[in-house]
Order: sequence, then C-alpha cells, then structure tokens
Amino acid sequence: MTPDELAHASAEAMWSADTASRGLGMEIIEVAPGRATLTMTVGDAMLNGHAIAHGGYIFTLADSAFAFACNSYGERTVAVHCSISFIKSAAKGDRLVATAREVSRSGRSGIYDVSVAVDGNVIAEFRGHSRTIGGSIV
Repeated sequence: MTPDELAHASAEAMWSADTASRGLGMEIIEVAPGRATLTMTVGDAMLNGHAIAHGGYIFTLADSAFAFACNSYGERTVAVHCSISFIKSAAKGDRLVATAREVSRSGRSGIYDVSVAVDGNVIAEFRGHSRTIGGSIV
C-alpha cells in the first residue's frame, strides 16, 4: 500500500466510527500522509450568546482535522495536548475549513498545526501534540 493509500484507508476506517464529526456535519476534503482538510458549516445550534460561532465547535473541527492528519500513517494515535488561539469570529452559515499539517513526527510523538479559515481568512490557529498508542487502524 502506498503512503497515500494508507492515509485514505486510515481516514475511511476512522470516519466510519467517528459519530461526533459526522454528527456535526463535518466533511473530509483531503487526506494525505501527515495532512488533512475538513470542513463544517456553522449552524444555529453552534452559536453562542453573542450570536457567533462558539469556540468549542471551532476547536472540535480543528481537533478532528488534527486527528485525521496524525492517524494518516495507519497507527492508532491520540492527542496528548492541544491549544487554540481565536483570531476572528465566525457567523451562522459560514463554512469553516480546517487544514492540518504535520510539523514534526519522531518516535511516538508528533506536533501538528491546524489553521481554521472562512473564505480564505484565518480565524483560528490550533496546535496539537500527538502520541502513538499502538495498534493498527486498518
């Protein structure tokens, strides 16, 4: 299996069990070794008391993109630490695009950055640290 085939097979296996991401209306746009792009549209139930996208939903989208990127090698990998900086707000109906990329991967540890954008404008930056826990996804 090529690295791209493994990344796609890993994403398919994870997606089939990922009721959280699917339930929020996320879609996988792209997956490759160490990379993933997911989208989600901000709906009514995702708005906070200021009528803007609740940061928890933006974080969840970024975390899902991170998960698909760090699991793209076929090994079960989980988050050990994540942080996010919110730059701009998002509104109802906005299509959020989270693009994850691998920064480093060594042994069982990895670091991934995820940019979340609306119409090409970055609204949040997320950094996730991963740990491979053993076992195959596919």
